[in-house]
Amino acid sequence: MDNSPLLSINDLRKCYQIRNKAGRKSILRAVDGVSLNIAKGETLGLVGESGCGKTTLGRTILRLIEPDSGSIFYDGEDITHAHMRPYRSKMQIIFQDHYGSLDPRCRIKDIVAEGLRVNKPGLSKAELRQRVSGLLESVGLDPEYAYRYPHEFSGGQQQRVGIARVLAVDPEFIVCDEPVSSLDVSYQAQIINLLMELKAKFGLTYLFISHDLSVVRHISDRIGVMYLGHLVEYGESEDVVLTPAHPYTKALLDAIPIPDPNTGRSRERKLIEESADFSIPDVGCRYCNLCPLVIPDCFDVTPELREVAPGHLCACHVATQPQGM
Repeated sequence: MDNSPLLSINDLRKCYQIRNKAGRKSILRAVDGVSLNIAKGETLGLVGESGCGKTTLGRTILRLIEPDSGSIFYDGEDITHAHMRPYRSKMQIIFQDHYGSLDPRCRIKDIVAEGLRVNKPGLSKAELRQRVSGLLESVGLDPEYAYRYPHEFSGGQQQRVGIARVLAVDPEFIVCDEPVSSLDVSYQAQIINLLMELKAKFGLTYLFISHDLSVVRHISDRIGVMYLGHLVEYGESEDVVLTPAHPYTKALLDAIPIPDPNTGRSRERKLIEESADFSIPDVGCRYCNLCPLVIPDCFDVTPELREVAPGHLCACHVATQPQGM
């Protein structure tokens, strides 16, 4: 893996104006000062519960959503305000809703070939058919399926079609936005293994977004943990999973189901009281209302990412050298 960054973001922010139940306007800081690098050939896993800003971050990086502030560099070039047409074929996204992302009125051959027609207009009809057949084979689908419609496929097969469509434009960087969350377990494993095979075959770089830390651990080289718009922990995959430093990361790991019922019963359960305050504070740590290690500084000073071990960063006032679980 090349250690030079393919993608760098610095202090990226995206806010939305929303209304509460009483109709009063407030600001939702979906992405709030996130900075990270993704090396060429790397898979960076981004994990957190629903609503933490993962998808907004992924789409903002691709400029499908415009950032409010911060900077985005792709392969050394500042693309924060650049015209994105030259980068669209290099930077692609696999959507979570595999069926909704496919035009139900188009045959698979037209869906996969659409990017080829736009980016390589000189291809003949025979060359298009050949390329589509090769792409379907590369994702494990029979080329004869090219004449079917999306509704004729299972969820896992629809996601394979979506991946083939992405590969058609020869991308370098792909945002995988929870690509397996709506699939059953057997299909999840197939798609994860397919993504890993394609990464090795084509030299791809992934930002893999998921709420499932066990899935992220399996596919990722490094992991970033998000909580309410902030990156709270960041490091090598095994370091984050085996020696978590942030209390929120530990809570995510405790939420992973354990197949052995005896082990599951003996494991400590961390329950959240119904009266817990889930409002986002203007200052301080956003996890302070739920954290078992809270100190006075947590309410007054926003913690910054700091190194708690070589290459292992954590945004927590009380985090020290992480210990194995």
